[in-house]
Amino acid sequence: MNKIIDDIKLQYKIGDITNKVIYWNVGICILSLFFYKFKEGHFEYPTWLALSSNPIDFLIFPWTFITYSFFHSGFWHLFFNMVMLNFSGRLFLTFFTQKQFFGLYILSAIFAGLVFVISYQFMEIQTSIVGASAAVISILVATTTYHPLMNVRLLIFGNVKLWHITGVFLILDVMQILIENTGGHISHIAGAAFGVIYIIALQNGTDLSVFITKIIHFFVKLFQPKNSTPFKKVHVNPKKPIIKSQSKIIIKDKVQQQIDEILDKISKSGYDSLTAQEKELLFKAGK
Repeated sequence: MNKIIDDIKLQYKIGDITNKVIYWNVGICILSLFFYKFKEGHFEYPTWLALSSNPIDFLIFPWTFITYSFFHSGFWHLFFNMVMLNFSGRLFLTFFTQKQFFGLYILSAIFAGLVFVISYQFMEIQTSIVGASAAVISILVATTTYHPLMNVRLLIFGNVKLWHITGVFLILDVMQILIENTGGHISHIAGAAFGVIYIIALQNGTDLSVFITKIIHFFVKLFQPKNSTPFKKVHVNPKKPIIKSQSKIIIKDKVQQQIDEILDKISKSGYDSLTAQEKELLFKAGK
């Protein structure tokens, strides 16, 4: 068991941002079992974690525009999202940085959440959503927008263009938007739209993910413990003569020289050849 835990720690440590976000999602899903209703067979997330379309809820708990994208309604919901996140993330990191990946993940989740709550205000429906789907589809669409003709090898279909895969997912979302999980499909389409917006802005010289990086740095500095005074004034006592310390060094050198001479004498003539004064000096040095 310890080897498995050590292996998980190692994989997390050496893995890229895609790997880390997957670990976060899985870890949060395990912790979210506290909100699982075993009798009813479903999760029941509180309004301070899931994103609610009720204005009172999301105004009181604004962080739910981010937290909802790390929670899932079940194992299969988590599984398919993480498979797609791994697939999309690897492709995205072929062209972009890990900071851009994380920034896009967070920004697309916020944007999709805003579109969701605004849409449901017009429909006058109060419900909540969870899931990383909007952020995942945003990463996929962003990569497709940047390199639509990229060849991707699938197990069954062989080599296909990236835009073919992305197109299938978007068509399925549009077809199902009025059938089931309307809020989820609205957020998916919004996430896809933000992926396009992100790449267009990036190609025009604006990296939107920088905003997330700056916010993270701000909070890191805010909660980072302040260092004490970097240096202290050293007051030198002018009454203490420097000559004395030098004289000690000289005396020490003379004593050492005498000991060295005594040791040489012992090596040549033996201990018995020493005078009483030399023996006493050697005895004191030995102590």
